[in-house]
Amino acid sequence: MPTPLLHIENEFRTVLAPDSLRAATSADAVCGRQPQLVVEPADEQQLAAVLRLATGAGLAVIPRGGGTKISWGNPPARADIILSTSRLDKMIEHAWADLTVSVEAGCTILKLQSALARHGQRLALDPLWPAQATIGGILSTNDSGSLRLRFGALRDLIIGVTLALPDGTLASSGGKVVKNVAGYDLPKLVTGALGTLAVITRAVFRLHPLPRNTKTLSISGCTLEDMQRFILSVQDSKLAHTALQARVAQDAEPVVDILFEGTEAGIAAQEAQLRDLARPAQVLEALSSVWSGPEKLWNSANAARDAVAKITGLPASISRTVETVQRAASSQNTHWELTMQATGIGWLRLDAAPENLHAVLSGLRFELEHSSGSLVLCQHPAEMPHLDAWGQPGDALPLMRAVKNQFDRKTTLNPGRFLGGI
Repeated sequence: MPTPLLHIENEFRTVLAPDSLRAATSADAVCGRQPQLVVEPADEQQLAAVLRLATGAGLAVIPRGGGTKISWGNPPARADIILSTSRLDKMIEHAWADLTVSVEAGCTILKLQSALARHGQRLALDPLWPAQATIGGILSTNDSGSLRLRFGALRDLIIGVTLALPDGTLASSGGKVVKNVAGYDLPKLVTGALGTLAVITRAVFRLHPLPRNTKTLSISGCTLEDMQRFILSVQDSKLAHTALQARVAQDAEPVVDILFEGTEAGIAAQEAQLRDLARPAQVLEALSSVWSGPEKLWNSANAARDAVAKITGLPASISRTVETVQRAASSQNTHWELTMQATGIGWLRLDAAPENLHAVLSGLRFELEHSSGSLVLCQHPAEMPHLDAWGQPGDALPLMRAVKNQFDRKTTLNPGRFLGGI
């Protein structure tokens, strides 16, 4: 049986400052599960000590950064303690000459990018809600954004990480080593693991220079077939574009956005080539805000009525993925909006009655999974019948369970939230 919370609270106070521990409120609930305590360690040693005590007491710990994606995944099987990284918010070392940065997990993306910009550098990603989203949060959810097309995913940008394991060990890979876990590539392993293996305390990233100039162009006046042909022709061309996406909504023509970065002369030359590729479609200069399309879908979503899902399909078959969404939504009289990246990753908002949403999402997931795609449900109305957030786990589930057992044998961290109930 778990140690009574009063006893564990007294133990926490031996390693934490008085203002680092408080009772949880309804605002701290996670997918309907109400935790009892919120702890905010001041450094990674305190965080590791808290994790060790909680694991020893058999308590469930929910790691939290900015809280922007705390509702993603399945509801936790248990939720006793919120372990906040909000005080681990410092940029530890910016080796600007080597294009690397070491930063604590609680630092927000906006704060980090602002500091890097003073040296003309950036972390080349554009995740959701950068003013609130933290380094640890985007790593745990693998939220890279549209720049992934040019610079790769987070797994390509991270070169080192320090983790607090459930037993209180601080383990590092890359950079200064506290203790190595032999046989595992820790940075890649914890990226996208939804905080189920360890709590990220700091990370080291490779950086890129800030572009001298940027320009976004939007192509409209085309059918789905034209959109697909255009995207493929851009990808097959010698254009050095940074991002490429399609925005599609019910009863509206698709719009394709492309981002160029570089010198003014270089961008002008690429724009001329793009206009040749796009004929006879209309090409107009657009605001940079078009790249916040996924965030706009979230911001316009009504949590009491709408569902938001992250979907994937083959990059060479984006129009087929859109047609699959159209077919599934029309069968249940469901309004929909979709932003699809050229990488095959898309964000979908659906608006319908809860029972209709369940039918659409179930059918859409079935079709996507049978076409080498996926659907991850990130938001849905409370009244909607239960639908697993992740879908079919596939053949990798036994291996994933084995890794979970190696890192978190007592299922302390985010129990039940990840794929296959991990």
